[in-house]
Amino acid sequence: MEHPPVEPYDQGMLDVGDGHRVYWEVSGNPDGMPAVAVHGGPGGSSSPGTRRLFDPSRYRLVQFDQRGCGRSTPHASDPAADLRHNTTDHLLADMERLREHLGVDRWLLFGNSWGSTLGLAYAQRHPQRVSAIVLVGVTMSRRSEIDWLYRGVGRFFPEQWRRFVDAVPAADRPAIAPGRGSAAELLAAYARLLEHPDAQVRQRAAIAWLTWEDAVVSLEPNGTPDVYRDQPPDDQVAFVRLCAHYFSHGMWLADDALLRDAHRLAGIPGVLVHGRFDLGSPLETPWSLARAWPDAELIVVDDSGHTGSETLRGHLRAALDRFAPVSPAC
Repeated sequence: MEHPPVEPYDQGMLDVGDGHRVYWEVSGNPDGMPAVAVHGGPGGSSSPGTRRLFDPSRYRLVQFDQRGCGRSTPHASDPAADLRHNTTDHLLADMERLREHLGVDRWLLFGNSWGSTLGLAYAQRHPQRVSAIVLVGVTMSRRSEIDWLYRGVGRFFPEQWRRFVDAVPAADRPAIAPGRGSAAELLAAYARLLEHPDAQVRQRAAIAWLTWEDAVVSLEPNGTPDVYRDQPPDDQVAFVRLCAHYFSHGMWLADDALLRDAHRLAGIPGVLVHGRFDLGSPLETPWSLARAWPDAELIVVDDSGHTGSETLRGHLRAALDRFAPVSPAC
């Protein structure tokens, strides 16, 4: 059963430099166990539904919108919004500024999809600031994972993938096929389209990208149809612009860095929850991470893919309930 809905009791905009202001909010018990939820994307936003995974009597839950998306400013849908200061290192620094701003010493880290990549990078950089970790739809954003999502999985959806590729103008279209080439040039081409001065060009590119994302999750049992396209036009453009920006730069992470440095998580308890039918983010990723991080438990959910199921959400609530004290410390 989900926890009752709650509203934030505190919120604000944090000036993180470079002209960026990051939206944040806090809900639950002011004296509860601190936790931070790291949303997916890149380019997604914090969600009220996330609050219902956390017992509001036991957690002090911090949520925030990463640079360029959600309620943070400037919004990446604005072509004038400069992305030079929007990288993984910038987001990690923003998380530390927010922690210090809110007076948190250590917090539980919850991450979903891209949020699991960003959360792992944060925990490996600041392990002394993390009390526990719960990740779902686990990704480490390795080059092989990015290439699979935007090229390899096209073997299952050849028609939809071809439309995804053909949305790039012929003069800029890479020679690529599901069985050959690399997605890197395709992602870079989309990044250029999302910088185009014509709003219609940007919107068409965003729709083509999101239609591909929806195709990848379309076979999931208990999934959410059209989950990526079901957002306002400005949010669609910001989401795809930031995805293309990050993915075309390899997330500014050395390949395999998060797996290689998993030893830095030693002593931090973790739970990895992953749907067996997550076609875009195959189970091999959390399985490899769990082998390299002995303090982590991997839970495989047989009726779920990347967009989740009630069974998957139940495992998340149980994991979070396990880590929070019954009587919050003051």
